[in-house]
Amino acid sequence: MARSRYQTHRAVAETRITPDKWNAARDAITDAAERFSTLVAHADPQAMATAEWSVMDTAAHVAGIAWLNASSMVPGDTSFPLPAVREQVAAATVDTMHTGLNPALLDAYQERDPGRVVDRLRASIGEILRLTTTADPTTTMDWLGGSRIPLAGLLAHLTNELLVHGRDIARAVDAPWRIPPEYAALFFELFLIEIARNGAGHILDCDRPEHRGRIAVEFRSAHTSPVTMVLDTGEVWIEEPSRDNDVRVHFEPAALSLVLFHRVPHARAVMTGSLRVWGRRPWLLVPFLRKVRLP
Repeated sequence: MARSRYQTHRAVAETRITPDKWNAARDAITDAAERFSTLVAHADPQAMATAEWSVMDTAAHVAGIAWLNASSMVPGDTSFPLPAVREQVAAATVDTMHTGLNPALLDAYQERDPGRVVDRLRASIGEILRLTTTADPTTTMDWLGGSRIPLAGLLAHLTNELLVHGRDIARAVDAPWRIPPEYAALFFELFLIEIARNGAGHILDCDRPEHRGRIAVEFRSAHTSPVTMVLDTGEVWIEEPSRDNDVRVHFEPAALSLVLFHRVPHARAVMTGSLRVWGRRPWLLVPFLRKVRLP
């Protein structure tokens, strides 16, 4: 990846994608999809999984994302019958996701029968796995808002959708649900880190004033390799850790995912030890997270 004009002599981080992690990502999405499908098949379809979505709205959202991803892997494919969603993909930003892409997807994909939604989900994930059997997992593709992600990142993102929304459904129907830390670690390394390495496009664009200057945040966990994410006047990239990082974060991968997706408050994660923050300028994590954020 070409260096930003803001980057210095510090070492740009290498990809975290390895053959072992690629195989792990394929196993993870297979397992998560089966668990999610079984959960949906036995859940009350009318129960409210979130403040706005029922169990079946939530399941249709995930199935629609999987269907869109499967279709996007075939150049020139016209089989995906949701053209309004395709238009939303290019325009998407984190801040418009809940008013643009997500409602467009639910409006376009109106199936709510549990059996048919589960069948669509399984078919789409099966197609993704088939199409990527011999693929190079570092191959990048266009994603939301003009960003670029590798194939490994697409699988890790979809696995995370299954896990986070599966948690929403499980809580609604009082069913057990677990987010394995090794799966959440794949989301962090193969998706979050890789989208910053390969180009975030305009997905992080917002109307708020940009923080001026460099903020370097180092992330460490028992399940990932240490890495630094840098924000400098609106631009984001990845470096190897250095001694002059501003903030250091030690995290449990599942907890970080739930915090970033607003399922668990930051304060609770800190109080339970799932997130630990320190460093020479730890207060800079606040403006960092105002920019580097998830829907």
